[in-house]
Amino acid sequence: MINKIRIINFKSHKDTSLDFGKLTILSGQNGVGKSSVIQALLVLRQTFQKNRLDHILDLNSPLCFIGKAKDALYRYPNEKFGDELGIVLADDRNEYSWIFEDRSNKSYLERINDLTDSEGFQELSLFTNHFQYLSAYRSVEYLSDDYAIEFQKQISVFEGKGELIAQFLNEYGKKIKVLEELKHPAENDAFLLNQATAWEREISKNVNILPVSYQDGGYEVKYSFDSLNTSLGPIDDLSKKNVGHGLSYVLPVITAILSAEEGALILIENPEAHIHPYGIAKLTELICLAAEAGIQIIVETHSDHVINGVLVQCKKYENQGKGISRKNLRIYYFDRDETEHKTISKEIEILEGGKIKKRETGFFDQIGIDLRELI
Repeated sequence: MINKIRIINFKSHKDTSLDFGKLTILSGQNGVGKSSVIQALLVLRQTFQKNRLDHILDLNSPLCFIGKAKDALYRYPNEKFGDELGIVLADDRNEYSWIFEDRSNKSYLERINDLTDSEGFQELSLFTNHFQYLSAYRSVEYLSDDYAIEFQKQISVFEGKGELIAQFLNEYGKKIKVLEELKHPAENDAFLLNQATAWEREISKNVNILPVSYQDGGYEVKYSFDSLNTSLGPIDDLSKKNVGHGLSYVLPVITAILSAEEGALILIENPEAHIHPYGIAKLTELICLAAEAGIQIIVETHSDHVINGVLVQCKKYENQGKGISRKNLRIYYFDRDETEHKTISKEIEILEGGKIKKRETGFFDQIGIDLRELI
């Protein structure tokens, strides 16, 4: 598990240090550096996957696309580090650092620190098959990749779009059993497909999920809805275009969580996209249960329902022992220093009972502002 990250001279991060929990929430206005934290992890992974991390930092493909070196570097001189871009990770045992510099404004930066500075990094879940990334722009088209599915067990290989979800569920839906802590109370069968269906039913009542494979090698997810009138039978053979966008958008998120093992790392951008508030609350509950069970999850969100859902799960853990302990949770609010155009991170302290010690200006306070105006 990654306990800490330090980002130096990367995009808007002049020098940002964050402590990670089992669940880490990144929040703040647009353009303040939330996604850049996730991208700092992604550029390391995609470079490692190409066997180039000993020499360079590859800024593009397949997980994220930064552009040229000038697009990756913090624009103002850093008095302490000059023009060097640095990413430092730490776990319980070691610290791993990578330092790069731009020499020609190409699509990579050259590594300049010693290889011993990152020795042993391969054991971090970021670099193993116990990893999933799902971006805010999840796929509208199902694709297949036999190697990524069978050997790497990935739901997505291209920009976190979740494009392999149909093939993944077809392959593992009845092979993988979910962790006991993540089983939905309404479903006794522990296999992935039935559990994913049970959690999807929190998004849309009585829905069923059916991964389909075709002779031409293609895959698709079909949906059906059970009818309370058993004489009519289910409404079946529905494509994702005809069931509501939220169902297909959240399916990769639910599947990534339910298929994960203890010690895995999952990065999720905007899990709340296209989902009704009740569904967001239930998805947040699943995220919290997974984190408490030992799956490390980093979430970027713009939803107060996610934040409130996490706080509710903190209180439930105190009262019922199920949810998430606040000691395993980190919530950050990002802002921007307009003088230096740099990211400022502020940790939100969670008190007993799921209360927030100090609510920063701009931290999901719009509903209060609107209510005061209405009153």
